[in-house]
Amino acid sequence: MKIILLAFLSMALCSIGSAQGNKQNKSIDALKKESASTLDSDYDAYKKIALSIWDYAELGFKENESTALLQNTLRDNGFTVDTGVAGMPTAFVATYGSGSPVIAILAEYDALPGLSQDNSAIRTPIANKNNGHGCGHHLFGAGSVATGITIKKLLESGKLKGTIKIFGSPAEEGGGGKVYMVREGLFNNVDVAIHWHPGDKNAVTYTSALAYKSAKFRFHGNSAHAAAAPEKGRSALDAVEAMDYMVNMMREHVPQESRIHYVITNGGKAPNVVPDFAEVFYYVRNPERAMVESLFNRVVNTAKGAALGTETTMDFEVIDGTHDLLINKTLALNMQANLEKVGGVKYTPGEVIFSKELQSTFTGNIPSIDAATIINPLQTEKNQGSTDVGDVSYVVPTVGLETATWVPGTSAHSWQAVACGGGDIGIKGMMVAAKTMAFSAIDLFMDPALIQKAKEEFVQTKGDYQYEALLGDRPPALDYRD
Repeated sequence: MKIILLAFLSMALCSIGSAQGNKQNKSIDALKKESASTLDSDYDAYKKIALSIWDYAELGFKENESTALLQNTLRDNGFTVDTGVAGMPTAFVATYGSGSPVIAILAEYDALPGLSQDNSAIRTPIANKNNGHGCGHHLFGAGSVATGITIKKLLESGKLKGTIKIFGSPAEEGGGGKVYMVREGLFNNVDVAIHWHPGDKNAVTYTSALAYKSAKFRFHGNSAHAAAAPEKGRSALDAVEAMDYMVNMMREHVPQESRIHYVITNGGKAPNVVPDFAEVFYYVRNPERAMVESLFNRVVNTAKGAALGTETTMDFEVIDGTHDLLINKTLALNMQANLEKVGGVKYTPGEVIFSKELQSTFTGNIPSIDAATIINPLQTEKNQGSTDVGDVSYVVPTVGLETATWVPGTSAHSWQAVACGGGDIGIKGMMVAAKTMAFSAIDLFMDPALIQKAKEEFVQTKGDYQYEALLGDRPPALDYRD
């Protein structure tokens, strides 16, 4: 009789647990539907914000109008906003709610130099404008703010409990805004960080990024008349060119996954004046942060050799440095399910015409336009980019995705990406990201076990490594774009 009774009680408890689980799932589904409906109803408002930032096209640490627009939008929606955090005037942290869990949404808003372009499918720079959002950070900022406000409304109504934070991080393009935020300890109390990035497909991030370190190398020589008294001159430009030559020879003797890029930012002013100052800006990348440090030191040695050989002097300034990206499978699987629930981007007939015209300017293999509608499976792919999200991923479990804000086949950092970001193709992809991030945030707020599992994986993946910024203890390089 006791055995029968115990069996009956066990079945009853399972039935109750199953019923409670089904009830919670229905509740979560209802919240996701509500959040998607909210975002759809606010489409035009977030489009206006994104296109305003697209028009501002402000460079890193100079995003004054862009950050003001995002901050004011968050304040108007009940967030408390801390500005100028971590020594960066255009950085902010916006907070709503209290208690656990604390979910962070990352936002970016800096543009790139030399990519001025209107929103047409032919190369058309905008008069009197140099910059352009070739990486889509205007969408990144507006979409993340949209997610944050949507979650805030659920917290405000009592349907969710906890805290939502929006981290407004400037100068991702070479300035490392998030690195300073991490170094300042601003993520210390965050449970999970969520991010996204514009792209030409819909996929959850399941591949690490390249760690990297950058610096400006400055050479100082003696000026002289290049024709009348060349023997009195010591050319700083010769030193830059000697350094560049040695680095290019070094490429044969580095791991093949490495990437080294440079631009001469100052090479003198006139051919008949021996330049007494020249500057070259270098990026060094590799999948392993330790290898980045090793390669960077070798690049420094080429600069020292160039200075010795040209009888000039040299100094250098580390500008930025970011970690590789830690992948959290627990969070990625959750986000994949949510991205599949949201679905891809559907084009109107007019957008199909625009897309085909734009693709006619591409080189190489050109994917089908229909690729924008597809959700890519969760898989490891080759990634040769870098991001300061990597530093965030070393202090808190982090998950992200890419959505089709650009016509399939579009390269980042191109005028074509700027053109796509200036119209509804970009906005539609942004809203796919906003909904997916909102869905994932809802799961995290409603399921403490999901956060716990993500944290356990994070600890195991990170191992014994203690975070240390690759850019050292330098203050933010607020003038790095000057």
